[in-house]
Amino acid sequence: MLETTPTPSQKTQDFNEAAQKADGLVQLAKFESLADGGMRTSQLLSEALTIAPHHHEAQVLRERLHQMFVPRWHFPMLADKVRNSAYAKAIKAKVRPGDVVLDIGCGAGLTAMLAARAGAKHVYTCEQQPLIAAAAVRVIEENGLSDRITVIPKLSHELVVGVDIPEPADVVISEIVDTVLLGEGALATLTHAMSVLAKPDARAIPERGTLMAQLVESDKLLALWRPQKAEGFDLSAFHRFASVAQMTPNDFAACGLRALGPATDLFQFDFTKPHTKPERTTEELACSIAGTIHAVFVSFEMELAPDILLTNDLYSDGHWGRTAFLLDHPKSADAGSLLRITAQHDSAQLSLSVHDIIPCADDAGHATVWMKRAMRSPRHLQDTHDLAATANSKRRQSDTKESLENLVL
Repeated sequence: MLETTPTPSQKTQDFNEAAQKADGLVQLAKFESLADGGMRTSQLLSEALTIAPHHHEAQVLRERLHQMFVPRWHFPMLADKVRNSAYAKAIKAKVRPGDVVLDIGCGAGLTAMLAARAGAKHVYTCEQQPLIAAAAVRVIEENGLSDRITVIPKLSHELVVGVDIPEPADVVISEIVDTVLLGEGALATLTHAMSVLAKPDARAIPERGTLMAQLVESDKLLALWRPQKAEGFDLSAFHRFASVAQMTPNDFAACGLRALGPATDLFQFDFTKPHTKPERTTEELACSIAGTIHAVFVSFEMELAPDILLTNDLYSDGHWGRTAFLLDHPKSADAGSLLRITAQHDSAQLSLSVHDIIPCADDAGHATVWMKRAMRSPRHLQDTHDLAATANSKRRQSDTKESLENLVL
């Protein structure tokens, strides 16, 4: 039987019927609860777009949903070749054939697949966000590793040995740190994982982390975060809201931070035996060259495995964001001067306050002081030229109780 070609009026009727069905699905999606992490809303919008691929509101709402539940930092992180290579090398060095691996924070599934490739007997990877977990299942399936990797759509704190994973892990892999290591609850998560979900002699990737502080100069940083005037108006009373500069890749590249002295260690973390005890330290940061102190730059160094390091210091590339604590008032400093600071953390957040500057008393004495500091941490003061690199701030979005109707792009 010959097929008949739809008439223009039939095409119009079919289009209108499809649009009406899509409209109905979009209305359901707009008022659907997001308590399930957006899964049902995503399904409704996908159905609407299957019926009417060019439906404007369905496209807008789907993008809004994805931006809410899939943080944008995932993509530059996955494109970070330095980070990917370091994790690949560390996992290859530490995962042994027959190991049971727990991967915390599955994301797209990359580190889980690296562990399977390294010879793990089985990888159990947990991901709290259902949309991301579902996408990881597909990625892993398309790479032929579904029989070696299990994606568990839960927080690691909710996992139970004997229920979610058959036995404690031989290796725990994670990358759940922010620009100062603390902001994504890494210490609490790893303290639980290493004590409850892992064998007593379990290996961890990363193994250790160090937070460091360094004096920097940058007129551009100050101009970006504390503009003095706009169209002739004094804006200084607004500056109290800008005490910590969270730098994006463009910010960091544009500001050209200049190191005035070596980095000084603030806190050290052992991720193989983590704890959540608060810590406090007072340090004297050295100026090795004369300049104007605009901020205290805080960076980290992570040792994934012996001699395999990742850092977001002044000299590094990669997707990481950068953090600088701005001084209330810039301070002029001579070579050999010291700035006393106090840093504190509660295992989840970092604070830093500036005390006073200790001027250089004599050239010989203070040259010895800053040289000793430089010798303690030689990797952090290799150059004093303006620096630029790329980074991306990692932020978690946690509100899942609203509907799309209440949100805007």
